[in-house]
Amino acid sequence: MIIAQRKALCFLFFLCFSISPVASQGWRSALRSATYLGQAYMISDEELAEYAKQQVAYLDKKNRVCSAGSAYAKRLTRLTRGMTDADGIPLNFKVYQTTELNAFAAPDGSVRVYSALMDALTDNELLGVIGHEIGHVALRHTKKAWKSALRRSAASEALSAISDTYHALSESALGTLSSAVLSARHSRAQETEADDYGYEFLADCGKNPWAMAIAFEKMKKLSKRNNARWAKFLQAFSTHPDFDTRIERMSRRARDEGYERP
Repeated sequence: MIIAQRKALCFLFFLCFSISPVASQGWRSALRSATYLGQAYMISDEELAEYAKQQVAYLDKKNRVCSAGSAYAKRLTRLTRGMTDADGIPLNFKVYQTTELNAFAAPDGSVRVYSALMDALTDNELLGVIGHEIGHVALRHTKKAWKSALRRSAASEALSAISDTYHALSESALGTLSSAVLSARHSRAQETEADDYGYEFLADCGKNPWAMAIAFEKMKKLSKRNNARWAKFLQAFSTHPDFDTRIERMSRRARDEGYERP
């Protein structure tokens, strides 16, 4: 894999210096992009964690973050009490005041929940979503997805340089990367693993793990309504195991382990 990456990088450098007008007008921009692309492929876990912090800081700046005294923040604090870390990754939670329906978790443990989603979900439904997202963080699925998004962004920057429209990493570049990471997909196997981890995580934090099944029940109902407002949020679950399967798995486990449905 590393050999293939190096070959691709050498090819990119070749393009930077052999294709007109890049060689005469944009070679410095192309070289910076090639360097960025190389760094993206060789990035360490520590570098990714630092990058994720920068990315979340950008998103926090671009969105309206609810103050600690707001009803949304107080509700999220109450729901997530006891959720301090996910397999050693420290967690932090914030609410974005927005009409968009979404929630995401970053590799550094930052969890962001959108106020419109909080309005639409009960406490248990929301806990199920949060538990699942934290599962992806703890199992390092999110780290892999963000690395992939970073590489795609790097490749895009390099191609922009070759077309002489390169822009140094800036808010526009961060915005492009934000779109990529927010739309990251996971494999079906990863989704099942995140379901199981989310269940165990909620139970370990003193929450009723029935929340997982309850969240999937809500998503199943929403998926049948063909509601355009929910389309983007539900699209993230399109590669998941079907909702009936997930509901049955989580419900059966909760019953077998003696949890009472709330």
